[in-house]
Amino acid sequence: MLTDPADTAPYCEDWRRLYRGRTPAVLRPATVEEVAEAVRLCAERGVPLVPQGGNTSMVGGAAVSEAGDQIILSLSRMNRVRAIDPVDMTMEIEAGVTLKAAQEAAAAADCLLPLSISSEGSAQIGGVLATNAGGNNTVRYGNARDLVLGLEVVLPDGQVWNGLRRLHKDNTGYCLRQLFVGSEGTLGIITAAVLKLYPQPREVAVALCAIASPEAALELFNRFQQHDPRRSRPMSTCRGRGSSWCCAIYRALRCRWLGRRRITFWSSSRHRARAPNCAARSKNCLRRRWRRDLSRTPRSPRAAPNAPRCGDCARNIPRRRGWPAPRSRTTCRCGVEGPELIRRATEACERLVPGIRCVPFGHLGDGNIHFNLVQPEAGDPEAFLVRDHELMDAVTRSCGRSTAASRPSTASAS
Repeated sequence: MLTDPADTAPYCEDWRRLYRGRTPAVLRPATVEEVAEAVRLCAERGVPLVPQGGNTSMVGGAAVSEAGDQIILSLSRMNRVRAIDPVDMTMEIEAGVTLKAAQEAAAAADCLLPLSISSEGSAQIGGVLATNAGGNNTVRYGNARDLVLGLEVVLPDGQVWNGLRRLHKDNTGYCLRQLFVGSEGTLGIITAAVLKLYPQPREVAVALCAIASPEAALELFNRFQQHDPRRSRPMSTCRGRGSSWCCAIYRALRCRWLGRRRITFWSSSRHRARAPNCAARSKNCLRRRWRRDLSRTPRSPRAAPNAPRCGDCARNIPRRRGWPAPRSRTTCRCGVEGPELIRRATEACERLVPGIRCVPFGHLGDGNIHFNLVQPEAGDPEAFLVRDHELMDAVTRSCGRSTAASRPSTASAS
């Protein structure tokens, strides 16, 4: 238990350094029994408890209030990989293990944990599951919830629900684990999980395409799907050793470091004997209609993961340059297609703040757009930041949704 303000301060500030709260203590349990005891004691006395993983939230989701009456429960000491079964293709892992460490442990067993996000070096498994993270490989393997076979959860009264099952098909009752995935700590605290693993790809090919518009990106994406030998099945359902495009990340980056072109990364993992020439296919598509530019990384599993680090750049630009970047996240459920949403939202924000730089960033093929906003070149950061809700509401209205229901919450989960 940490009580010295100097020790607790790092836990009280969010990743973007926008929210700074206070806490009387940070609890750092090392076992599920200690988590359960902490939750039970806080529940008996009515003390709000804020579970915290890697604290990489972009919307203050793991921040404590300024009132100083909330206790932080950090899961960082629960960092063991309990078991890996390369035959059953499963991994049992504690909530405090970082996603990067989990990927490396799976790779050491010649398996693949396909979940990959820009904050994977800091984000912990518990938080990744509690927020149902998506990431680079969602088109091929699904969101975090699609990789979960079982969970261990401490409930709000301190009871431990042990649902650590490894069955790939389990029809014995309600799928209770899915209640906790995406609940952000409001229904219980995830302390361990059983995750699906996949075979390591034998070969990875990556193409970097600069295209003219979001519409062109969608058409290029569709052409790649049509070239897939297993195109009779949706990309998101291809499994195992199937020759499917496994990763399609659309980067619409419009900042001075990356130029004003749209950038799309394409990654394919296939059997070596049947691997297509990724660059040749991309160039063929580009020549047909949207000829712009294309570069290619070496065709090796080691080199390929280093290519789409543009996402890290986009995520860190506001922080490194000291600029606030209010963010709205909208999905296809609003009924507006991505290109149209980008156009509408950009126009709305530019009307409100002349000179604003809109940096739409997201995942082509899974319906997700992160609409980042960067202040004008000579703008005042504080003056820009106080308009964050006004700008988020403008983005939300662009897709025809009510603003109250979709504004990102800045409250902590307790």
